[in-house]
Amino acid sequence: MTMTSPLQDRAGLRAPVLFAGVILAGFGLLYSLAGTALGRVLFPAQAGGSVITLGEHVVGSALVAQPFADARYFQPRPSAANYDPMAAAGSNMARSNPNLRKRIDEARAAVAARDGLAAADVANELVTQSGGGMDPDITPAGAREQVAHVAKARGLDAAVVERLVAQHTQIPQFGLLGQPRVNVLRLNLALDALPH
Repeated sequence: MTMTSPLQDRAGLRAPVLFAGVILAGFGLLYSLAGTALGRVLFPAQAGGSVITLGEHVVGSALVAQPFADARYFQPRPSAANYDPMAAAGSNMARSNPNLRKRIDEARAAVAARDGLAAADVANELVTQSGGGMDPDITPAGAREQVAHVAKARGLDAAVVERLVAQHTQIPQFGLLGQPRVNVLRLNLALDALPH
């Protein structure tokens, strides 16, 4: 049986400790810093949160839904997190949960009354919460459903509002990723920019 000296033990540990330090600094720090810097250079708006400003005032983010209480505005999907990005989450209620069915029925009746539709004609997206609770977009059908009440509340011709919806409808990325969608905040800002 051979005995190793403490000096030999230290020499045997030097390589693994040095390797761990290089990996930790390289991948834990330098790789992260390089990725962040590259993102800020190539995609500055997205890296900054896709913030939308009017003049010098931040009005929101193109990536995060926010509520609009006034009838003059299009409404996003409901949020289980009350539109709080720090608490973003779905309701986690199962489809079989009677409380979920009750909440959806109540929301459907409210949206139907607001939009002047039969409850059966209300788009499901306008009464159901998304998984993250912060979806900034709705479908073109969900936006068109709201045209009449927004036009009436603003005293506009519905055709003008319909054209704005069409102009703000984004096609799927690269023509195949995702669904056509309308960013609610951008659409509402375009409404506010219309001449009075």
